[in-house]
Amino acid sequence: MKEAPSPSSWTLDAVLGLFASPFNDLLYRAQNIHRAHFDPNEIQLSTLLSVKTGGCPEDCHYCPQSLRYDSDVESEPLLSLDQVMARALQAKAAGATRFCMGAAYRGPKERDLIRILEYIRAVKALGLETCATLGLLDADQARRLAEAGLDYYNHNLDTSEAYYPEIITTRRYADRLETLEHVRRAGMRVCCGGIVGLGETIRDRAELLLELSRLDPPPESVPINELVPVPGTPLAQAPKTDPIDFVRVIAVARILMPTAHVRLSAGRSAMSRELQALCFLAGANSIFYGEKLLTTPNNDADEDRALFEALGLRAEDPLPRESATSVHVA
Repeated sequence: MKEAPSPSSWTLDAVLGLFASPFNDLLYRAQNIHRAHFDPNEIQLSTLLSVKTGGCPEDCHYCPQSLRYDSDVESEPLLSLDQVMARALQAKAAGATRFCMGAAYRGPKERDLIRILEYIRAVKALGLETCATLGLLDADQARRLAEAGLDYYNHNLDTSEAYYPEIITTRRYADRLETLEHVRRAGMRVCCGGIVGLGETIRDRAELLLELSRLDPPPESVPINELVPVPGTPLAQAPKTDPIDFVRVIAVARILMPTAHVRLSAGRSAMSRELQALCFLAGANSIFYGEKLLTTPNNDADEDRALFEALGLRAEDPLPRESATSVHVA
């Protein structure tokens, strides 16, 4: 078993230097680092299911699930175990190796957590990796999730600590870091990333990636999202991120966190095939696979299969290499 990587020794000036470097040089460096740790033609496939939608009391300015905004998202109760299992079986049949369950909470209520623990045990029994994102956790909640078999807990930092109050006021940056610490102490792996396109500066992006790389140990999974502006939210009119700038974020994430799965996450449905190909070249090696990401659309599975075929990519095998058999998307 490999030892967990040590926290980054990068400085902010050095990370800003990466962002300022010539694009070709940055991609060359990121691709070489990627090849040192991963098969460059394998992509890890995850499926994300909203098990409880809407009704969140938080004020995250990008999120249509907030009670505070007039979006088209309706509040819905927790799905049944049968509904969750049906979707998990679909995801596995389609080639996903990780099944992620999201619920719109500040933090899970006890009556809901008991049911979510059931979901985790059942999905785990299918042979899928399990991931959940349920908001803030205390130490006991993290322990119980780990005991149920949860492999990954997702809790994004979203942006830099300095810019964070411009995006969220109902919880502190320190609250998020505390939840991540509970997750680590419970023995789970961390899925933690951010969102590009919130109005942040390049410095904010550098500070976010540096913060992620300094977690002890760094996250095993790093989702990089491009903002999907949703009518009714405060960021509905946010300008689109320059595609080259977005690729730079992927490349810097790969350089700072060499052993992490860097996931091309929200916003992918609006990305061209060429932009996605550049992201894979820059070190992205994980995607969400399926028609929907919580409340926003995702790429059609047939489109993904066609893109993988065109690029010569294949699904990452979740089994150890010495006992693995080939698993292909197409």
